[in-house]
Formats: sequence, structure tokens, C-alpha cells
Amino acid sequence: MYVPLVDLKAQYHTIRTEIDDAIQRVLDHTGFIGGEEVSRFEAAFGSYVETGPAVGVASGTAALELALRACDIGPGDEVITTAHTFFATAEAISNVGATPVFADIDATTFNVDPNAVESAITDRTRAVIPVHLYGRPAELDSLADICRRHGLRLIEDAAQAHGARSRDRACGSIGDLACFSFYPGKNLGAYGDAGAVTGDPGLLARIRKLRDHGRLSKYEHDEIGHGERLDAIQAAVLEVKLRHLTEWTEARRRHAATYDRLLAGSGVATPTQDPLDRHVFHLYVIRSPRRDELLASLSAAGIGAGIHYPIPLHRQPAYVQRGFGECRLPATESAANEVVSLPIFPEITADQIEYVADHVRRFAA
Repeated sequence: MYVPLVDLKAQYHTIRTEIDDAIQRVLDHTGFIGGEEVSRFEAAFGSYVETGPAVGVASGTAALELALRACDIGPGDEVITTAHTFFATAEAISNVGATPVFADIDATTFNVDPNAVESAITDRTRAVIPVHLYGRPAELDSLADICRRHGLRLIEDAAQAHGARSRDRACGSIGDLACFSFYPGKNLGAYGDAGAVTGDPGLLARIRKLRDHGRLSKYEHDEIGHGERLDAIQAAVLEVKLRHLTEWTEARRRHAATYDRLLAGSGVATPTQDPLDRHVFHLYVIRSPRRDELLASLSAAGIGAGIHYPIPLHRQPAYVQRGFGECRLPATESAANEVVSLPIFPEITADQIEYVADHVRRFAA
């Protein structure tokens, strides 16, 4: 049996008519930049994350960079974040001229440890970017308190957390700003690159301008901006898929519960959940001290497992060259050596889950 890590074809076939009709409408009116599709999706997504209208942008990376620029963070500033995430989180900090400061993670949640964040604050710290990794909310109550006491901006990296909730609040509605990615493999994915920012209306107004070359009117620009607009075709696709996101999220959570049940007592560490939060399982990540052997065994069995993420950001060549090589983050480094992402997507079948779990159990035994 073959089980992919994610199956975008299976999802497309369930909504094919809706998607094809939405794309055809854009082709028919040929308004490819901005327009009604973008405005409708911005309003709908903002409502979904319980804020005012979002600002659609070209990618999750653009969302992070524009959020930092809107907060006037740049050269000489420091931004605290996690090294156990995709490269774009730190890349955006570096691209605005600021310095990323990596705080260690909690070994159980994989999210940045609030105590490590507070210990990393200096007189140059301007913001904290927690990542809701794998779809589990970061400890936003603690982090928001830290940011309030130290006068820092809180910017949520919610690229993997569409629909996640921290206590009774939606991820994306808590920080000064929140940044979403709609990369195709995300829980809410476009058919190309796309992203959005939610949060403070005043900051969003500036992001709306910055994404469009700092434009005041068609040929008038009062600051240097970027060409980071959300395309109409991607907005049309996302508007369709957003209507199904709650259903898909519940399916992911059911599949995760099935994995939990089947892997109980197997000897591998399965994901933890805070009962007061809502984990949306962008990824279902287990830990094994024999990770590389397990991954090879899964691959040989036709199981498309993955590693998120094998190289912490402070060990990436780009950051080693910038002097981060001496940074020590033991919990982060341990996780990078042990995590395995098992296949999970809304359309995965019970037989596929059973096949994957049975293989993991037999390997662990």
C-alpha cells in the first residue's frame, strides 16, 4: 500500500466543480490582480479567525516581512523566535535588517518556551514571533504577558494553524499581528503561493499599502513598498476551500485521535494536546530515538513520512555564517534528531492509517 504524506489530488477531486467554476469566473472577467475575489476572501478569512478583514499577500513569507516592516522593525533591532520551524520565520527577520534571537522550545509541545523567551530579552528586543508549530497553539497567554511587560510586539506565525484556538480565542486574533501561509500543503492551501495578515487595523492599513509598492493612488507612492499582492485566482481558490475548512479540520482531528489510539503503548512519543486549546494537526509528529531507521523503514513500506524539521535554524549554513554556530538549544536539537511526521490529511482512509500505525508499532517492537 502507498500512503502519501499529503494527497492534494484527493482533495481536489472532492471540490473539483467548485474550484473549476471559481477559476473560470476569474478567467472570464480577466481581473487577475485585486478585485472582488480578493476582497471577498479577505473578509471571509478575517471572519473565520474572528478579526476584521485580513490583508491578502503573495505568500506567508511576505506576510511575516510586511508585518515586521509595519511595526518599524529593522536594523539594530532583535526579534525573538524559535529555531524549530521553517526557514522563512527567521528569514523575514533578517530581510528587514533585524537580528533573529533563537529561544529554545518546550520538549513536549515543540513550541517556543516562554521562560526561554523572557531570558533572551535585551534592550534591543522589539518583538517576539512564536510559531504555532504543527497546528498546536503556542503558549500565547504567557507570551502576551511577557510582551506587555516589556513593551514588545507579539507577531503570531500562524502558517500551520488555520482554525487553531488558544483557550477561547482563535489563533490569528491574539497578537498585534498574525501571519498565515496558504502554501498548497497547508490546512488551507492555495494552488500556488499566497498568504495573509490579520490583527491591529492600523498596522493592517500600512501592510495594505506596503504590499502594493507603498501606493497612495495609481501613480503616487509615499514610501518604498513591495509587489506582494494576493492574486485573484488564488483568492478564488481559497474562498472555495475556506468553506470546507471546518469539516477538513474535524477530519484531521479524528485521524489524529485514531493514530493516538493505535500507537498507544508502542514506545514512540505521540503528540500532546492541551485540553483548553484546539490543535488542528497540520502535521502529526511522533518522536523516536531511532528516527532515521524508522524513516527508512516507512519509506521502504511505501509510506510518505517526513521530517519537520531536520536542521534547526541556528544550524543552517546561512546562520552559521552569521555567527549563530555557537548557539546551544538542547531541546530544539534533540527534537530535530527525533521527529517524524506521519501522513495526515482530511481524505486519508482508515485502512491507510491502520497500515501506517501497524508499521510504526512493528518497527518500535
